[in-house]
Amino acid sequence: MIRVLIADDQALLRGSFRLLVDLSPDCTTVGEAGTGAQAVALAERHRPDVVLMDVRMPEMDGIEATRRICADPATAGSRVIILTTFDLDEYVYGALRAGASGFLLKDTPPADLLTGIRVVAAGEGLLAPTVTRRLIDEFARQPEPTRPLPRQLDGVTDREREVLALIARGLSNAELAAHLNLSQATVKTHVGRLLTKLAVRDRAQLVIVAYETGLVGPGGLR
Repeated sequence: MIRVLIADDQALLRGSFRLLVDLSPDCTTVGEAGTGAQAVALAERHRPDVVLMDVRMPEMDGIEATRRICADPATAGSRVIILTTFDLDEYVYGALRAGASGFLLKDTPPADLLTGIRVVAAGEGLLAPTVTRRLIDEFARQPEPTRPLPRQLDGVTDREREVLALIARGLSNAELAAHLNLSQATVKTHVGRLLTKLAVRDRAQLVIVAYETGLVGPGGLR
């Protein structure tokens, strides 16, 4: 069973999400939080597999709550999906930097919400092409890095760097396989090695690494 914590300051929405999760045969709700501080405390207590995290909450916003959950070794295994009413640019970069594994809109169809929970619980990231484009736009506004590629990429092979750059462009495993003329099994192996070598939890964090190390920028591979 996938154990889910729901954090939202609106009780009606929390109840709706809880009903949806608990009716799913492979998911169960382990707690509800109405504030960011409560979300952190409940995550420490229940160690959920997935946290559905609202952005705007009292006491502590969802981005700070996400940062604390992902930074604490006791709850680092919990993956966070940010829930937003609008697909707001201002939250994308900050939430991913905080450790979020992706985004879902609150009006996402129920089946898609459950699929998103399962995807993130399996270690993947929820990065729609629109989110990836916003990340590219964010980095486009930053100064061009003048330093050489940092030691964080030491040990990453040329092929793995190519895969990482394409992940940062938003390509799925199937698209990677077609683009590189590889089997999906081989692509999955490359992605798994990247996750291990770069010590990140999912594809969302791989995108951050690709841009922050300067491996890729708005114009493509450096």
